[in-house]
Amino acid sequence: MTQGPLVSPTSSASRQTPFLLGLLVALLSAATFGSSGTFGSALMVQGWSPGAVVTLRIVGAALLLAGPTAVAMRGRWHLFRSNLVPVITYGFVAVAACQFAYFMAVDHLSVGVALLLEYLAPVLIVGWMWARHGRRPNRLTSAGVGAAIVGLVLVLDVISGAEVDLVGVLWGVLAAVGLVVFFLVAAHEGEHPLPPIALAGGGLAVGAASLVGAAAVGLLPWATNTADITLAGWALPWWVAVLELALVAGAIAYASGIAATRILGSTVASFVGLSEVLIAIGFAWVLVGEALGIGQVLGGVAILAGVVMVKLGDAAGVTRSLPADDVDTAAQVALPVGDGDVPDGVGTGLADPVRVH
Repeated sequence: MTQGPLVSPTSSASRQTPFLLGLLVALLSAATFGSSGTFGSALMVQGWSPGAVVTLRIVGAALLLAGPTAVAMRGRWHLFRSNLVPVITYGFVAVAACQFAYFMAVDHLSVGVALLLEYLAPVLIVGWMWARHGRRPNRLTSAGVGAAIVGLVLVLDVISGAEVDLVGVLWGVLAAVGLVVFFLVAAHEGEHPLPPIALAGGGLAVGAASLVGAAAVGLLPWATNTADITLAGWALPWWVAVLELALVAGAIAYASGIAATRILGSTVASFVGLSEVLIAIGFAWVLVGEALGIGQVLGGVAILAGVVMVKLGDAAGVTRSLPADDVDTAAQVALPVGDGDVPDGVGTGLADPVRVH
């Protein structure tokens, strides 16, 4: 009598259900994050300062995530004390400074170009790991860096002789640096790590406090306007955009990003998250009429392809650098299909984001 399969069709289908659910949640997260630039741009066109836009978005998101954070930390508030430095760094640099730099870039560049500049962060991490830790990139990673650089040239339309807004480019690069800090902080779990929702909630609270404090002492330019905004030819009240930024592009985006990472694993979720760039460009095109040229679209494809090659090259490098007995473990870390937990003592080099901006 032959033995039946160890995994029945029913159990196989049950494993597929969480993956499909995670994929839908990850796409929801990408869509909600991708809307931030368009709604923020609509406010800035009416005279809002980038500082006011980002402050109201982060403050609103922090307030909305305060409850879930409190539930997650019930009985474990002491963990905040042992993770004080990562939370402050995450909140001040990866949330407040990164978001402010991104919206400043949007104030000078189109939403699509600003977001593509920010997504150069994985390329910057390659340089950081090489300079700081002597990790020389392999061929696939180097090819990815090259593709991203070529894509950047096309996105900025340098070849045709178009005038480049250097101020906007610098803000976009600073946003990418903030994203690098996010990756590095997210990768460092420490001995007693915070739950992801608590790191997001605590970081948003720190970021909100930093932005409010900077605005109160005059360091952050503040300007608002009660005039209606225009999206897709429709006139809408200003508070619609503020509510969207705080609730949809803030709280829902961060929460769904964390949920997707828990279901799919960090690497798979971050790959799906690359769709945010395309979604953001689509929002900008439909709602505010910002469209990229053919050359810029090709450049965007090159940048995204470069980021994918950088990630794949890093995962391959981890597998080759370990003893044969540890290859299976490294593969589980590089391409997780469960809850994304990383075994102790195993590092992946590039950290995968819960969500960036």
